[in-house]
Amino acid sequence: MGLEKEKAETRIFMDDDNLSRAGGPALSDVEKSAEDGADRDPNGLNGHLQLGFEDVIAEPELTHSFDKVWICSHALFELSKYLVYKLVTLLLAIPMALVAGIIFAALSCLHIWIVVPFVKTCLMVLPSVKTVWKSLTDVFIVPFFHSIGRCFAMVNIHLDRE
Repeated sequence: MGLEKEKAETRIFMDDDNLSRAGGPALSDVEKSAEDGADRDPNGLNGHLQLGFEDVIAEPELTHSFDKVWICSHALFELSKYLVYKLVTLLLAIPMALVAGIIFAALSCLHIWIVVPFVKTCLMVLPSVKTVWKSLTDVFIVPFFHSIGRCFAMVNIHLDRE
């Protein structure tokens, strides 16, 4: 049941030279040149999504299915992963990009025109507020806590161990 014994028969389903070992479907030369053009994840944000058939489905050494079943399963896994991803991105990529663009534009606008001026204004006003606050605490709070401290300074606690 090894692949070596049925190699001639399995060539009907999939040629070993065209088998993509990269975890994706075999692409034509036009698709390969389009995909090799630019790195779409230069910062490696989605490096954890490099998932292949062997990462999801694995048969132990003593338990193997028929080779044709294994090859067809591998091909169907890769094809379905490829086609479903393309279909979902076709339906969702443009609307999600639009929504993300709107959200980031709104957040940028809020940050530039509201948050930063508010923080800068607070930082300009804070020295004056600090002076007033220090005066208020020196006049009202400090004498009160000095009095409380003097009252409790006479209290002595002795613990006896019996």
